[in-house]
Amino acid sequence: MAPAKHSIFLCFPLLFIISLSFRPVFAQKPVFACDVSNNPGLKNFTFCDPSLDVKSRVADLVGRLTLQEKIGWLVDAAQGVSRLGIPNYEWWSEALHGVSFVGPGTKFSSLVPGATSFPQVILTGATFNESLFEAIGKVVSTEARAMYNVGLAGLTFWSPNVNIFRDPRWGRGQETPGEDPLLSSKYGAAYVRGLQQRDDGDKDRLKVAACCKHYTAYDLDDWKGIRRYNFNALVTQQDLDDTFQPPFKSCVIDGNVASVMCSYNQVNGKPTCGDPDLLSGVIRGQWKLNGYIVSDCDSLNEIFNAQHYTKTPEETAALTVNAGLDLNCGSFLSKNAQAAVDRGLLNETAIDRAVSNNFATMMRLGFFDGDPSKTLYGNLGPKDVCTPANQEFAREAAQQGIVLLKNTKGSLPLSPTAIKSLAVIGPNANATHTMLGNYEGNPCKYTTPLQGLAVSVATVYQPGCADVPCGTAQVDAAKKVAAAADAVVLVMGSDDKIEKESLDRVDITLPGQQQLLVSAVANVSKGPVILVIMSGGGMDVQFAKDDPKITSILWVGFPGEAGGAAIADVIFGLYNPSGRLPMTWYPQSYADKVNMSDMHMRPDPSRDYPGRTYRFYKGPTVFPFGEGLSYSEFNHQLVKAPKFVSMPLEEGHVCQSSKCLSIDAVDETCKNLAFDVHLKVKNVGKMKGSHTIFLFSSPPQVHNAPQKQLLGFQKMHLEPQGEGMVRFNVDICKDLSLVDENGNKKVALGKHLLHVGNLKHSLNVRI
Repeated sequence: MAPAKHSIFLCFPLLFIISLSFRPVFAQKPVFACDVSNNPGLKNFTFCDPSLDVKSRVADLVGRLTLQEKIGWLVDAAQGVSRLGIPNYEWWSEALHGVSFVGPGTKFSSLVPGATSFPQVILTGATFNESLFEAIGKVVSTEARAMYNVGLAGLTFWSPNVNIFRDPRWGRGQETPGEDPLLSSKYGAAYVRGLQQRDDGDKDRLKVAACCKHYTAYDLDDWKGIRRYNFNALVTQQDLDDTFQPPFKSCVIDGNVASVMCSYNQVNGKPTCGDPDLLSGVIRGQWKLNGYIVSDCDSLNEIFNAQHYTKTPEETAALTVNAGLDLNCGSFLSKNAQAAVDRGLLNETAIDRAVSNNFATMMRLGFFDGDPSKTLYGNLGPKDVCTPANQEFAREAAQQGIVLLKNTKGSLPLSPTAIKSLAVIGPNANATHTMLGNYEGNPCKYTTPLQGLAVSVATVYQPGCADVPCGTAQVDAAKKVAAAADAVVLVMGSDDKIEKESLDRVDITLPGQQQLLVSAVANVSKGPVILVIMSGGGMDVQFAKDDPKITSILWVGFPGEAGGAAIADVIFGLYNPSGRLPMTWYPQSYADKVNMSDMHMRPDPSRDYPGRTYRFYKGPTVFPFGEGLSYSEFNHQLVKAPKFVSMPLEEGHVCQSSKCLSIDAVDETCKNLAFDVHLKVKNVGKMKGSHTIFLFSSPPQVHNAPQKQLLGFQKMHLEPQGEGMVRFNVDICKDLSLVDENGNKKVALGKHLLHVGNLKHSLNVRI
């Protein structure tokens, strides 16, 4: 596997525990249709001829099916049609950050006991490395194809999750790239490309099929009794179009994703899986999805039983298929679609449309091409899963994501020769499974933080708490080992008892008595005290930020199978940290004050509502979006940027005769309107390292504009005293535009302030 651009590979020994939690499933042939070697008559069917175009093949297949056979392909456990050589197929597999055991489509066995487990997505988002996003997807899809070839996986994977991490309490925020629409958009498209694109460049075919989820405005699971199954997200058109929709739009348009999954919740009173405007209108109509739309699992059941949106199951079936749904995760359509047709609520042509989209995806995957062993990826197998290169890449991905949030002079990096004894304390210090986060699979192996640190120095371990919730801290035992050590590493944070799917947080402080333990240990320590926070969401650790005895703070997300090695690499200076926070870290007062179910992004002073995310939030933070330190310093110098740009207007435009605050970002105005920003970046430190360059804009404050928004980011690697040039191409209508109150795209006239680090540059947009 080729390294990601601007990335570094470091080779150190990995300590591990072999994961053996698998079901005894033995090698078998992959599931596929059109097996002409065993049934020569199938070669006479048009749908079995791979030389023909997909549309013709699908039309031939659908034309041969009975209504009941079609309905069998509206659900994830698709029913085979033996008379046509079509086997059963399970659509539901997951690959959020590695091939997962979540979903019935994937299994591990003695043949393939594990797959490479990359960092949970929130930490990968913190790398801000677009090429890394794609490279991870490529490794995951290779391992997925290898498992498919031995009958252990399907070809359709319901990943990535590109929901906006709007609220720090959301248990599934860990699955997302963060709170910024641009980052989520670039992550989604890049990861999809990594999963789907074939090595032969055939754009009409798929390596595996990705799925961007959960569409849309979904970011609450279970908070104070408010549950995702019947939650009605009240969202303004402006917030929908400039915050929640962009990642899905990018998945479809830029990533050419094969699927979009609609969510459980309602948006403005309509179930997303039954809203024709959102499905047929936007995904299929405006964005031109080339693929299928699938429901979240059992969401049709929730529309009927939890939301009581429809009066009968047949009405629910008709509502969703007519709205544009193609596939039901669950069995609702297999049970109720026939009755919906019988009652005249659902036309068979709508079912034809749905199954045609499903079959077209399977055609693009080669499912109807016969024996896959004779195709491009037919030689992949167990030897291609958990390869040394893939496992080393998991370590590198974790290295790139780790964020250094505080570093007192003389603290990090620790010298392994100067430190004779290291106290390693905390409920996550010897974590294994916790490092994976949710939607995990069996990892190839584990390196715990304790194991990683013990490679370089003698360590003394004390958990300090019986578990992560830490009902009672073992303060005296922890203080004893800390006082005797030259340095202390405290590995704290959360796990799936604190935050996960169906479990949102109420408090965003360290759980239980973790804070008491940290402060007590820091108070008796004689050397550096490094607080390592393993979590998906941000934590209010203001106490640690303010405590001079706590000399360094690292956030490591859920860093994956090689997390312990990557943490040690950063702590001992074998890797120079370069991660940046992909989400705002709020104080607990924010969680106390703001109702999680309030979907408004923009502040509302009239009700003392502070807004959400760095783009709109007006209030104190523990750490801001984009925060992240390095062991080196990097200077920026602006080399090129315009001071003004002009927007051409057609003759007679209203803004030529009257003062306008903004103009419509429409095709006639926007053609070829772009400019370049060139920056020189220099590493003025003594250590080589990677550096993320953010280009932000503060637009004119019209149409409730964001106070600040990300226009672009790039990651570069520089040697000590090394220099490099970074170039951003800014498309005025795409990058500088705003969404107004009615969802219309506008370019604000007046002063836009561009900033990179401490550099600020004024750009005037005029007509």
